[in-house]
Amino acid sequence: MSRPGVPAVRKKPRDRESVRFGPLGDYLGYALRRAQMASVTGFLDAMKAVDLRPTQFAVLILIQQNPGVRQTEVCAALGLQKANFVPLLNELQRRGLAVRKEGVPDRRSSALHLTEHGAAVLQRASELHTQWEERLVARLGVGGREQLLELLKKLM
Repeated sequence: MSRPGVPAVRKKPRDRESVRFGPLGDYLGYALRRAQMASVTGFLDAMKAVDLRPTQFAVLILIQQNPGVRQTEVCAALGLQKANFVPLLNELQRRGLAVRKEGVPDRRSSALHLTEHGAAVLQRASELHTQWEERLVARLGVGGREQLLELLKKLM
């Protein structure tokens, strides 16, 4: 706390290399979280042209691969809460990427479908995603990518 008439001395923030992390660097959960943060940042940068977030991209892929899929099925497959999924789906509909159609035979549930525009956006997003994955593989190597996927699948 500074005193009246005496300017406050501000310490220069430490850079990442000068901060001691103690055992954090050996904690799997910490490493997974940091890798996830870096992954999401890279993904968002790669997807700027189509303005998609990771969950939106995943939902569009599931709808494309499973035309007529129900909301509850998408939620279960991706581990999403329905309360979080509804606003996400509303946004995809608002942008003209997906539509809800009356479910058959259960008229109480909605069948999800991509629109023509949604299919085109997903195609472009898939191309951007491939380029982004190639940048990751350049850092990991092909063998490293396969090894990392196998290890992560054991945790999912």
